[in-house]
Amino acid sequence: MLVAANPLIEVRLGLMVWTIVCFGITFFVLKRFAFGAIQKIIDERRERIRRSIEEAEKARTEARRLLEEHRALIGQARGQARKVAESMARRVKEETEADRHRRLEETKRQIEAETQRALHQIRAEVAELTLIATAKVTGKVLDESDHKRLIEDAISDLDFSVLEHPETVR
Repeated sequence: MLVAANPLIEVRLGLMVWTIVCFGITFFVLKRFAFGAIQKIIDERRERIRRSIEEAEKARTEARRLLEEHRALIGQARGQARKVAESMARRVKEETEADRHRRLEETKRQIEAETQRALHQIRAEVAELTLIATAKVTGKVLDESDHKRLIEDAISDLDFSVLEHPETVR
């Protein structure tokens, strides 16, 4: 028999048998009472983990679906915002153009009114100057019918057509 330097690692047949018997009893008791309960707890935990993984997959799938919906809604919102902006820009442009046309027409009416007023004033001054010139040339005072005839003759000789059409004058 070998003698070990340390008594704890020394091989003894009696100790070995008792160790195997104690191990067998402990194994039987554990198998009978503990291993079944431990296995049941492990199986339950495995099932909970499996359900959690399935729920996480479902949640991930739902999150992806919601993300796609969100992206689609954002795309639609951007499209609608772009349409609204284009519509507003078009409306502002149309309003500006209408305002410009209105002002242009108003300016044309004012120019036409001023032109007519100026022509009327010029005709009156021409008539007055014609009467004065005629009175000096003839040396006589004319009556109302002579005044009228001379004024109409003088005005008919003048060409006011250029002044009456302002669009030809630039």
